[in-house]
This record gives sequence, structure tokens and C-alpha cells, in this order.
Amino acid sequence: MSKISTFITYHDQAEEAVNLYVSIFKNSRIVSLNRYPDDVPGLGGKAMSINFMLDGQEFLALNGGPHFTFTDGFSLLVNCETQAEVDELWENLSAGGEPGQCGWLKDKFGLSWQIIPTVLGRLLGDPDPRKSQNVMQAMLHMTKIDTAALQRAHDQA
Repeated sequence: MSKISTFITYHDQAEEAVNLYVSIFKNSRIVSLNRYPDDVPGLGGKAMSINFMLDGQEFLALNGGPHFTFTDGFSLLVNCETQAEVDELWENLSAGGEPGQCGWLKDKFGLSWQIIPTVLGRLLGDPDPRKSQNVMQAMLHMTKIDTAALQRAHDQA
């Protein structure tokens, strides 16, 4: 196990969530799964903890019961090299969830994700303040990030 890894606590949907995430991301797998004993009220037989890898990064999921909820103060950021990758991840992760602004979404379990093309950082970091400001203004009007629209906004300055 890595010295530092991400620990995600679900009410009772950890196994369903992990199976979805592992199916979406390449180089991903469940490493181990431990179940609650059958006599645990509300969680008996369900996954207790799941160690898993997403694109080679280690995570741990836990079913902790109804008092655990997600907050917008925590999200998983995914850097995407292409618009096709943005589109695919957006479609798969937002299914049953809800889109947010500026590349953010909540999956059907309520976990927040940021699906961000790597070009966004380059365009926002342009030393010409007009260009970077145009990109920022374009992004603020987007839900899923559109790299072609960002590039057009950058080039129009």
C-alpha cells in the first residue's frame, strides 16, 4: 500500500461504485475485497472495504453506513489528454449523476469528479492576460469542458 492513498467512504454502495470505476478507467483492478459479517445490521454481507487501483493509482473504499455523505469540498481530478477522453469519461461518470460547472460532475453515488483536459492549464497560463482571461470566461460558461471552444477563445484575443 502507498504511504498516502485516497480513502472514500460510502453509505452502502462501495462495491457498485468500485466496479463502475474499474470498468471505466484503463489499468484498473480490484486488489482485495472484505465483506461485513452477515450479522451486521444494515451492512451484513455487503463489502466492508475494497482496495482498488484506478489507472495505477491506489484507493480504498469503505461502506460506512448512512451517516457518511460526500461534500463538494472533495473531488477526484482526472487529467485528460484529448477531447475524446473528456467526452468518454464525462458520459460514463455523469450517467445517473449530475453535471456541474467548469468540468465538475457528481457521479450517481454523489462523489465529485473534475474531468479536465490538460490543455486547459496551458491556455489559462498564457502570459498574455487577454488570452488567459478569454479562456477563463469561456470555461465559466461550460459544464463539460470543450477544448476546441477554449482554443477558439484563446486565439480570438
